[in-house]
Amino acid sequence: MSSPRTRDAAARDGLGEVAFVGAGPGDEGLLTLRAVERLGAADVVVTDQPGREALVAAHCRPGVEVLDASFGEDGQPMTRANRAKLVVRAARAGRRVVRLMDGDPATFTGLAEEIAACRKDDLRFEVVPGVPAATAVPAYAGIPLTPAGVAGFSVVHPGGAEVDWSRYTPKDDTLVVLDAVDDVLAAAAGLLAAGADPQTPAAVTSAGTTVNQRTVRATLGDLAETLVAARFERPVTAVIGEAVGLVGAGSWFESKPLFGWRVLVPRTKEQAGSLVGRLAEHGAVADVVPTISVEPPRTPHQIEKAVKGLVTGRYEWVGFTSVNAVKAIREKFEEFGLDARAFAGLKVAAVGGVTAAALREWGIEPDLVPTGDQEQSASGLLEVWPPFDEVLDPINRVFLPRADIATDTLVAGLQAAGWEVDDVTAYRTVRAAPPAAHIREAIKTGRFDAVVFTSSSTVRNLVGIAGKPHATTVVACIGPATAKTAEEHGLRVDVLAAEPSVEALVRALADYGNCLRLSAAEAGEPVVRPSQRKGATRRTAK
Repeated sequence: MSSPRTRDAAARDGLGEVAFVGAGPGDEGLLTLRAVERLGAADVVVTDQPGREALVAAHCRPGVEVLDASFGEDGQPMTRANRAKLVVRAARAGRRVVRLMDGDPATFTGLAEEIAACRKDDLRFEVVPGVPAATAVPAYAGIPLTPAGVAGFSVVHPGGAEVDWSRYTPKDDTLVVLDAVDDVLAAAAGLLAAGADPQTPAAVTSAGTTVNQRTVRATLGDLAETLVAARFERPVTAVIGEAVGLVGAGSWFESKPLFGWRVLVPRTKEQAGSLVGRLAEHGAVADVVPTISVEPPRTPHQIEKAVKGLVTGRYEWVGFTSVNAVKAIREKFEEFGLDARAFAGLKVAAVGGVTAAALREWGIEPDLVPTGDQEQSASGLLEVWPPFDEVLDPINRVFLPRADIATDTLVAGLQAAGWEVDDVTAYRTVRAAPPAAHIREAIKTGRFDAVVFTSSSTVRNLVGIAGKPHATTVVACIGPATAKTAEEHGLRVDVLAAEPSVEALVRALADYGNCLRLSAAEAGEPVVRPSQRKGATRRTAK
């Protein structure tokens, strides 16, 4: 950290500040809390590594400026000196700059040169350590660097420079070599020339800590041949030593049931968050494709009349059958200057856990939610909804804010139970525009390993805007009604959730993926993702 004198001088001059932030080796979940805090406060982010767009979008404010420090205007890699000038120039404009560095800033990044440039200009700065690739990637590959009998480990980042490999030949140490395949090849040749045992275990990991991670094992003697066949791209992390012998027992990341799967999620981004997160926990990466667009009703008169009736005591119950219904009423409340206190004295029902969570976020605890074995749908909500009782219920009217395409199941059931129902259109659902051409092509050619359908409308709309998923794509459905719709559209359903919830849907898909892995292991075959199968014909329902 800069000195008190430097900080005072910066404050007087109106200068900005620089945070050298470690981004970790690739998995965004390895960001430190301090790194997230600094990114959230940044006006400018300077990065010299590609593929950090998602990280910036997730943790920075809208409108943050991103400066690419990888290449100069001449198309050549930017020197460390020029990167330092770029950082200083941004900070001198009085802005908060995050210099985003892969791994840990203190290791192999040119941090010293950029710190010197900040000191020269009396700029405030701090260093936010990150998780280094040298330890994180072996951990994700299932390799403990210092198991029993291993005295320690060394890290070498040659960067094309000459290295005295004889320093790293002791059998009781682990050697980690970082960066490029050529560096690993040079290390293998140098160690063998220095007298290392050709049978020494070795492992090389590409794209470590990401869902594209791949690890190959070899002996030091045949490492070169194995690496050439693997066709790895930079960066790679090689581990050489007896610790590599534990990679099979310690493997946990690449053995996740959906590891490397590309899953299509036909849902709006606002609704897909928990589903995407749960898929990632099992090793999958999700592509969210909105199939519907939610819009206000064509005329606001009906919904405005119902909201006023809610405030003036017209209703005994308010029933929410979707997150979109909660959002629509909340927005109308804000428009009228109301808040959750207007629900005092009302009974509130929610169709399921996700809708209930949206109500709780608003400060409303629902009185009625289907739970356990009860179906989280309009039919399930109807099963637990009490009938109207002239003695216990002072008011016999129910307010149902719903979509324009909602079915009449709930309304008819409530009316049969003695309730009068105001079934009000709170929002309209219209089919979204077709996804980008490359997404449509991926759907058509089977580049997705799976597609998860969370409602019948997602089936109908995806097929309508993008066509049917390819034969090799695993089809997973949240419930029987959704599965029936998929079959009606010519799809064969592979996975059906045990209960209609996102958690159960992802769990069922993970179980399916795990069965594929176990079957491959029993047959002595490599694990092949669904998108890697060849010669399949288009799937049709039986």
